[in-house]
Amino acid sequence: MARRSAGSNDRRSVELMISTLLLFFVVRSLGSPIGNRKSGRSSVFSLFNLKEKSRFWSESVIRGGDLEDLTGPGKMAYLNYTRAGNIANYLNLLEVDSIYLPVPVNFIFIGFDGKGNEEFKLHPEELERWFTKIDHIYEHTRVPQLGEVLTPFYKTTVDKEQHHLPIISHVNYNFSVHAIQMGEKVSSVFERAINVLARKDDVSEPRETKHPLWQVDIAMIEALFTSLVEYLQLGKAYNVFVLNPKHDKKIAKYGYRRGLSKSEIDFLKENKSLQAKVLQTGGIPESILALDKIKRPLYEKHPMEKFAWTVTDDTDTAEWYNICQEALDNVEKLYQGKDIAYMIESKVMQLLKGKNQDMKLLLDKELKSPDLSGLHPECLTDAWIGKDRWAFIDLSAGPFSWGPAVGGEGVRTEYTLPNVTRTIGAVAEISEEEAEDRLQDAIQEKFAVFGDRDHQAIDILLAEIDIYELFAFKHCKGRKVKLALCEELDQRMEDLKSELQEFEGEDKDESHRRKALDALKQMESWNLFSDTHEDSQNYTVARDTFLAHLGATLWGSMRHIISPSMADGAFHYYEKISFQLFFITQEKVRHIKKLPVDLTALMDGLSSLLLPSQKPMFSQHMLPLSEDPALAMAFSVARRAAAVPYLLVNGTYRKSVRSYLDSSILQYQLQRLHDHGSLKGMHAHSRSTLEVPIFWFIHSDPLLVDKHYQAKALSDMVIVVQSDSPSWESYLQCNGESLLWDLRRPVKAALAAAAEHLAGLLPLHLVYSQVHETAVEDWVWSVGCNPFSVTSQGWHISKFHSDSIARSYIVTALEESIQLVNSAIHLLVVERSTAKTYKIFQSQERELVNKYNSLVGLWKRISTSIGELRYTDALRFLNTLEDASKVFAHQVNSTIASLHPIQCTRERKLHVVFDMSTFPAFLVVAGVLFIVLKPKRPKPKIN
Repeated sequence: MARRSAGSNDRRSVELMISTLLLFFVVRSLGSPIGNRKSGRSSVFSLFNLKEKSRFWSESVIRGGDLEDLTGPGKMAYLNYTRAGNIANYLNLLEVDSIYLPVPVNFIFIGFDGKGNEEFKLHPEELERWFTKIDHIYEHTRVPQLGEVLTPFYKTTVDKEQHHLPIISHVNYNFSVHAIQMGEKVSSVFERAINVLARKDDVSEPRETKHPLWQVDIAMIEALFTSLVEYLQLGKAYNVFVLNPKHDKKIAKYGYRRGLSKSEIDFLKENKSLQAKVLQTGGIPESILALDKIKRPLYEKHPMEKFAWTVTDDTDTAEWYNICQEALDNVEKLYQGKDIAYMIESKVMQLLKGKNQDMKLLLDKELKSPDLSGLHPECLTDAWIGKDRWAFIDLSAGPFSWGPAVGGEGVRTEYTLPNVTRTIGAVAEISEEEAEDRLQDAIQEKFAVFGDRDHQAIDILLAEIDIYELFAFKHCKGRKVKLALCEELDQRMEDLKSELQEFEGEDKDESHRRKALDALKQMESWNLFSDTHEDSQNYTVARDTFLAHLGATLWGSMRHIISPSMADGAFHYYEKISFQLFFITQEKVRHIKKLPVDLTALMDGLSSLLLPSQKPMFSQHMLPLSEDPALAMAFSVARRAAAVPYLLVNGTYRKSVRSYLDSSILQYQLQRLHDHGSLKGMHAHSRSTLEVPIFWFIHSDPLLVDKHYQAKALSDMVIVVQSDSPSWESYLQCNGESLLWDLRRPVKAALAAAAEHLAGLLPLHLVYSQVHETAVEDWVWSVGCNPFSVTSQGWHISKFHSDSIARSYIVTALEESIQLVNSAIHLLVVERSTAKTYKIFQSQERELVNKYNSLVGLWKRISTSIGELRYTDALRFLNTLEDASKVFAHQVNSTIASLHPIQCTRERKLHVVFDMSTFPAFLVVAGVLFIVLKPKRPKPKIN
């Protein structure tokens, strides 16, 4: 049995071998080349040869058609698509580098028509020549988080870290400068107002004092500027006035101040009867300078050009001139012959009945106190930022100084602003004797270089020409009265020309002849001594120096008050702002109204930080440390003491031990309490409401934040400290006197910190410098009764600042939109545009382009609204902009996702050569295998 089985297996092995050999010969005969068989034909074993004709499937199965059938525009689009390299190139989409927001600015010159100080007259060619050199386009910038701002040397430092939004923004400001020169009538109104409204700074000085210092009531000057802006309808642009009023001999030095001077406060303190009289009187009008509101637009629309020039006629302002003169006549009659007591009483009553709530509250409280210890004078300044969209600098006032007392940078000095008298006046006032002395000095200085050595005649002539050229350019060109010395130099120059022409002979030295020819060519273009009436004669060194200085000052106004740098961070727009006020006291207070805080003033001030479309909400909480151990521990841990060295303005060194709260430690401790839920508000997770926690620490002993401040804005809260000291000597000075802070009333500091927390507004002296890559200080524009200046105790929000708040929200939205769009466009850049993806992309192209165009349209509408200062309209687009940006990014992602599966399938296709001649071989092989491998019928087993 075993033998039969083994024989059967041997026979089957032989059959399988024979079949295999047969199959080999059959395939060889059918698959091998015969005669002139083409090389393109392949054997059955070429199944995995990836040749061009080897396809298991055609592209028509996948694509639904052949691209070769495209004709006309479709074929051209296909060619453009495949040649573009990537989808972004095909759609002409580039990553957004900049978005430009137009900013209309008016520079208004008063007293520059030849009738002001030094009879100085500006010409449009001069202004255009210098003001076109101002940077009209620059980026919105952010100041990184400030570190230890006030070191012993008062140097601003920043923490260098990663930022959510770039420090140098994609959003650029494009300034359109419109220069307006006012006529003689406007100049005369302001000159008269200064004369009428000025009063002595020191009332204790005797009348015969030779050069007293005068103060001009800024409240009444504000009324003049506001009425002029309304009269000419300039409110749809930012207006910076430059004043050059004619000097009054009686008022040699003057400045602008809000409130009372130090001597007037001392007079009021000593005169108890005057205090009582002021409290009893109640019939004084709000303003004794009543001006009717009339309008006569200067232009229908801002020119919105890089530079434009307009000169107003006296007929344009005649009506306004008559109204102002009549009002000033009434004021002059009211003050004429009145004594000091009456003037002080009148001024205090104006402040009590006026619209400045901060001054009303201050005076009302202090007049009821026994010593008026919290009443401090504000700084005398020569610049001011008004409540509306205007500011001014007076070049005839001052000069004054303010800023850090010792060691600060960018401080305001007596030489910070351009001075007409010092520059233009110095040239105009030079006499014949002075001119001759200066010429002799120049000759001696020049020829001292020659010494005793022998020099060629040509060198001496050229040196003489250089001296006369420089002297004439400084002292002869552009003068109103010509010097006799200039006429003599003109004749001498003619003689020098003749002497130079003698060197043209062939017998002269070649180098000498070349020097003479160059000098003659140069002299031909001069017009230094002639009586020409061309405007070019006014381009003197003095005028150019003055205009360059003035241009730099006005450029600073754009950087500091019109479009200032913001704090680092993303500041989003919310319809509702919920201020959570936590008043932390040492002992329990029975009722919140018993707190030493004016809640009405505080809430009014916080509400002024909001835009018209925003709604404020308030909640007050009292947290006594004696009843809250966790909060008491947080306060104790954060409380520190430091020895702070500083120098007083008189040069005295002093070391002060200060008690302060470390904001970083306090923030961490308060965050822990917040996480436990004890400090959470009702709107902590709301998308339409921003919750602003304000922790107000009330302490009896002097207490500050981070050694130097009354309030500090942090990323998720605001910290304010209040103590009982009415006169705290700060690190700042003004005109040689230390600035005193009333630590009992930190409302101004609290509003500044809240504005920084809400929208990123910073103090007016801080701005980001791209050159230094950090924050720098410039104290020139730290003026006005707003929370961001140091020269005034006021805390009213100007239109400049409310516009900056709105612009901050808009810039954040634009920045985030640009980031999202750029990331989407980057995906299109890396996505190759190949023939394989054309059809599927064509189905998505229209939708993608429509989404992008819709987004660009929103950018343009926002830019247009900002250019017309319609910030409320621009804010309405922010939610739509956010949605449109997300929709575009989603469309890009879905388009790319739809392309990737197709590409993946095509990447794996197999190119197989299939020849019909191999078909019989398949049949033979199949037949042989069937015969060989066919299962045999099992035979019955016989034992």
